[in-house]
Amino acid sequence: MRASTLVRAEQSPQTPERAAFRADVIEGLSASPKQLAPKYFYDEAGSRLFDLICRLPEYYPTRTELGVLKAHAGDIAALAGPGASLVEFGSGSSVKVRLLLDALERPAAYVPIDISGPHMRAAVAALARDYPTVAMTPVEGDFTRPLELPHLGEGGRRIGFFPGSTIGNFTPAEAEAFLTHARQSLGAGAALVLGFDLPKERAVLEAAYDDHQGVTAAFNLNLLTRINRELGADFDLAAFHHRALYNEAESRIEMHLESRAAQTVRLDGARFTFAPGETIHTENSYKYAVARLMGMAQAAGWRQAALWTDPRGWFAVAVLEAV
Repeated sequence: MRASTLVRAEQSPQTPERAAFRADVIEGLSASPKQLAPKYFYDEAGSRLFDLICRLPEYYPTRTELGVLKAHAGDIAALAGPGASLVEFGSGSSVKVRLLLDALERPAAYVPIDISGPHMRAAVAALARDYPTVAMTPVEGDFTRPLELPHLGEGGRRIGFFPGSTIGNFTPAEAEAFLTHARQSLGAGAALVLGFDLPKERAVLEAAYDDHQGVTAAFNLNLLTRINRELGADFDLAAFHHRALYNEAESRIEMHLESRAAQTVRLDGARFTFAPGETIHTENSYKYAVARLMGMAQAAGWRQAALWTDPRGWFAVAVLEAV
């Protein structure tokens, strides 16, 4: 292995989160084809890289969704009513939620949920300075699994916020399961503001996930760095490269890490062999037609209250209400 591209393991205590990470990685690398869960992209370095991706010229989803949110924040506030509590699933840097906090009438609370604790807490500290009247309770955890929300008080409406087309990272079955879980967690009378990416030309999609500066490639490869550092694996990063392709039949972008040569990777006494050209499937990003996603939402206990798109029809923001 090349020392320049191998990151040695941390000497850190075992935790339930670390044990789950280890088990998921071993299971994913043992599968055929090999795969890793995209939720593990977001360690501190991965979260920073994703913030850089969101500012790339090729990466249209962030700025397009921001445009839709800016245009309709007042409409969302009117649907939410006064004293609402915001619950953001996968908050990251919490940039988009500022648009809602500015528009809402006397927002009572903000509960961001994210798997990357340090990144989330830094973002919440900045928010707390700018919105001192809003109670902020960050929750470090995996929002794809059942989580008990903190007490949010009485009176105002609970508004879930799930921007960024993150729902596209789930399989359709997983997306419907998330919508069901969110409906149950937020409770009766709640609403959910949901951002999702719409189908479009292959060239636009593939450029967005394979930028010419290589930031998305670094983001993808950072997953192997994290596995080396936290789990003691011996991935040689120079022996893998980033691939992004549009699977038209599934209406999804796929990200892969492709092995450049025959090689063996070791982790916890296990050996994982790779043939030249073999990939680890690291992420899907489904592009949903409106009718398909609204059908999934209806099956999960939501009804469409409002829906807006940008002028090009590239991105949609929906407000769903609990049935």
